Amino acid sequence: MIRAVAFDIGETLVRDDRYWAAWADWLDAPRHTVAALVGAVVAQGRDNADALRLIRPGIDIGAEYAAREAAGRGEYLDETDLYPDVRPALAALREHGVRVVIAGNQTARVAELLRALDLPADVIATSGEWRTAKPSAEFFAHVLEAAGAAPGETLYVGDHPANDLAPARTAGLRTAHLRRGPWGYLWADTPEAAAADWRVDSLHDVVEIVDGQQLLGQ
Repeated sequence: MIRAVAFDIGETLVRDDRYWAAWADWLDAPRHTVAALVGAVVAQGRDNADALRLIRPGIDIGAEYAAREAAGRGEYLDETDLYPDVRPALAALREHGVRVVIAGNQTARVAELLRALDLPADVIATSGEWRTAKPSAEFFAHVLEAAGAAPGETLYVGDHPANDLAPARTAGLRTAHLRRGPWGYLWADTPEAAAADWRVDSLHDVVEIVDGQQLLGQ
């Protein structure tokens, strides 16, 4: 039986449109250029921040991030950044008595912004707060601690086979690959995605999975 569900953040719960558009504006680059470069580095299996390094070689991303914040142009999230199925799906899981955890590779600022949205979740945390990032085993140890359930009773939902599914599976969690966003679509038909316990197209599918597991008592 699944007693806890943990969700990735970027392109699982939150659209990344605003994030990359803000970087494009800060670097004075066309938004479509940044979007195309993000797609290119993703397809090559590289860090998506390499898109910024292609635009400005030698960029100190941490320093530029701090400069954006100081200029009042830092990270921002509101209701429009959420995918439409987020609130109803998370609320449905909690109604079923399932513990909901939100945990992804994001800054501490994103955690604050997500908490301000008052999402139906029991725990919201990011790699910036935990000081460890996916795909590390330490990150998923934190996930399990937040979930408060055994690994086999915890489901991790994400779009990235390498960062989400493989390390979660190694930690003993059950996994669901979400076909959403550039990573989710690009790798949907790969063996890595196929290795997930489930493959889903929306968060409503996750609710159905949990319903089915509860009925079966598995």
